[in-house]
Amino acid sequence: MNAKVLRRKKSSLSGVKVAVIGAPGVGKTALSVRFLTRRYIGEYDHKSDSRYKHEVLVDNDTILYEILDTCPKNDNELPTNETINWADGLLLVYSINDRNSFNYLKRIGALINDNDIPVYVVGNKNDIVHLREVSVEEGAILARSLECGFSEVAAAEQVAPVAVVFQELCRAVLASRRKSKHSLLERMLGTHRTSHLKLYVRGKSDSALPKD
Repeated sequence: MNAKVLRRKKSSLSGVKVAVIGAPGVGKTALSVRFLTRRYIGEYDHKSDSRYKHEVLVDNDTILYEILDTCPKNDNELPTNETINWADGLLLVYSINDRNSFNYLKRIGALINDNDIPVYVVGNKNDIVHLREVSVEEGAILARSLECGFSEVAAAEQVAPVAVVFQELCRAVLASRRKSKHSLLERMLGTHRTSHLKLYVRGKSDSALPKD
């Protein structure tokens, strides 16, 4: 019985690649580590991108997350096409107390505008609202322009809301996959129906010809 359950879980395992993108110092690694380990580590000294793998249950399905924690050297270093093409979904992070980090995401939005990839926008550090530079409304407007989900969290204090962010992006990725498969099936069926219709019309026309 247990072996059957394990085999079923293994067979339903889905992989989702998430690139966590944002300006330096917004808390990308803090969010990723909070999601992966439920722990908070305040100081990081990253000099390059980091990758993590983690299995999580999302809507009763086992999801294998592969998370790319990007590490731009400065506000002018945008993610490469290689990074965007690698990812199944993008988690765009800014800090609510850093206007420049929000403007950085606007530039990312323009970069991926023509790229049909699931996105989720998150404003980090909402535990220091007294230093707020970006309003909730501005974050919501940016998310609407990217047609994606949005929330504010505090990686330093919250566990569940951070997990929800990654889960919502995962749901968007899986929904996009289902939509792509459905569109492909429709195109295949549409081609088949058109071909069948042409054959039927030709047959009907032939039968209508006057007999000798």
